[in-house]
Parts: sequence; C-alpha cells; structure tokens
Amino acid sequence: MRLLAIDVGNTRLKWALFERTEPGSVPVAQGAVFLEHIDALGEGDWQVLPAPAPTAIIGSNVAGDAVRRRVEEQLELWDLSPRWVVPSTSAAGVTNGYDHPTRLGADRWVALIGARAHAKAKGWDGPVLVVMVGTAVTIDALDAQGHFLGGLILPGHGIMLRALEGGTAGLRVPTGEVRNFPTNTSDALTSGGTYAITGAIERQHRALQQHTGRAPMTLMTGGAGWKVAPALGVPHELIDGLIFDGLLALHAANGAA
Repeated sequence: MRLLAIDVGNTRLKWALFERTEPGSVPVAQGAVFLEHIDALGEGDWQVLPAPAPTAIIGSNVAGDAVRRRVEEQLELWDLSPRWVVPSTSAAGVTNGYDHPTRLGADRWVALIGARAHAKAKGWDGPVLVVMVGTAVTIDALDAQGHFLGGLILPGHGIMLRALEGGTAGLRVPTGEVRNFPTNTSDALTSGGTYAITGAIERQHRALQQHTGRAPMTLMTGGAGWKVAPALGVPHELIDGLIFDGLLALHAANGAA
C-alpha cells in the first residue's frame, strides 16, 4: 500500500507519501507548494516520486472546487480517483457536534481526527484542545469520549496585521518581536497579534478544563504554529503533521490495509 495524502489549505498545498497508515508514520516523500504552483506538480514533484506509485489518494481541501479540480488534473498521472474528505456525523472515533456537521471545515474535521489518534497513541484518555495556526486560527475542543464540543475561528497573525495596516493611518506591517511590554510600534503590533491568538487558546483551555474536570492535552499545528507556540502559557505539543495523521486515521478506518 502506498497512500498519497494531500492537505489543500488557503495558501499552500502540502502532500506526503506513506507506506503505513498508522498516525505518526514517517512519509517516504513529502513536499509543499503555494496554490499558484499546483499546475506544475504532475510534471514536477509528483512525476519523480520514488517507486512504486501511489495505490490510493486521500485529501482535505478548504480552497474550493476550482482548486480541487486543478489538483485532480495533476493526479491524472496515476489514473487514480482521490477520496476528498467530507465532514460527517462521526468517523474514526470522533463524533461531530457541529450544528450542521457537513459545514465544519474539512481541515478542522481531519485535524480533530488526527488529534484523537495522536492522543490515543500516547495513552491519553482525557480531553484534547486542537489548535491550527495558519491563514486563520481555529481552536477546537474534544472531550474524553472523542466528542467535538465546538470551537473558535479567528484571524491569523497576517490578517490581523494587514487589517491594521489598511484601517489605520501610518501603520505598516512590521517585522517585530514578541515582548511583554513593547516600546516600539513594530513590537507592539507583533506582540498584540500573538497575544490575541494565545489569549484565545488559553481561554479555551480553561473552558475545556472547567467543562470536563481535567486539563486538556493541547496540540498545535499549522504553518505559523512555531511563531505562536513560544508565547503560549499552557503546556502544549507542536505537531507539524496533524492533518496527515487525521488522513491516515480516516484511510485506516475506511477499511484500508
């Protein structure tokens, strides 16, 4: 079995080729491209994947149907039809508590499933807080039984800074440092954006602990997670491949070998 897992986000497409379906498996090959470069994958990175070729493809896509079709054109290289994840009422040990389960973002659903699998693999039987830090930030809560309780969506750091730049005279997107008491505008903007995100995470950490009676395991992923993690005031683990863990768990739960 060779599984090609694809994570299509708002900015980039990330992919990984696996020989095993257990969450946490190390890919035999992986890469990432910005969405504007998707059309080069079939004659580029995917053309030169180590043999043998993929036997199955599973993907998560939040970038819309037009981007999905562009990805599928590149996948014609192997004459395989991908399975695109659609959120459901339950899958791979996670129950979807969204008011309208299919309206939950596919990336959030897959990350929740990956987080559940990661926690179980570590022997954790308590609640889990799942944080994705990218173009947007999502902070989602799982109870000990794998029930998705709900979560927050807020702007990512870049969106916050661009909003300030566009709506406030004299401000420009900075390259500042995160400090407790900033004494210049660049540091003030960078610190403000970072603490807005970490404050929301810490608030949900408290809420989940109060709801379940146990401090949650906090898992963070996403391309900008490394920027936020040092300022986060609760114990946490930074996992680069949480979406891939979820895709592997879904593929395995679907009866794959």
